[in-house]
Amino acid sequence: MSMRERVLSQLDGSGPVLSCSDLTELRELLSSPTGPGPVSPTVRPLTEALGLVEWGELVVDRAGHLVTWRGEVLPLTPTERELLTLLIGPPLVVWSYERLCAAALGGADTAALQSAIKRLRRRLRGLPGGPQVHTVRGVGYRLDRPPRLNDH
Repeated sequence: MSMRERVLSQLDGSGPVLSCSDLTELRELLSSPTGPGPVSPTVRPLTEALGLVEWGELVVDRAGHLVTWRGEVLPLTPTERELLTLLIGPPLVVWSYERLCAAALGGADTAALQSAIKRLRRRLRGLPGGPQVHTVRGVGYRLDRPPRLNDH
């Protein structure tokens, strides 16, 4: 069994994996002039490797510093964009206040986090069928699973 096969077997489906035979192949994948195609289960790991995180029709382009909903750009601040990226990123989990503060705000206090979440909720409220931030009392924040694309 090759080293690659051993590593992949130990990951056992724990998350998306982009596996390339060498650095040249990786560079070709990342610099493809056509960009990523339509999202499917087989394409999703590549889109995540390219810095795209998706929740239904919401797409966060980390490298491009923008968020789109059904193809329209949402005017989010860098903090709002980072919070949303963390909340929608795989896997969907409940983020504790402390962990979210550390990851998105560099360790700011929970009052700053609550304020940023309030602003993010206000911006997301107008998206029909879009993500909504839910409070898990005493723990942190989470999002629901994204709808299937044909459910709206």
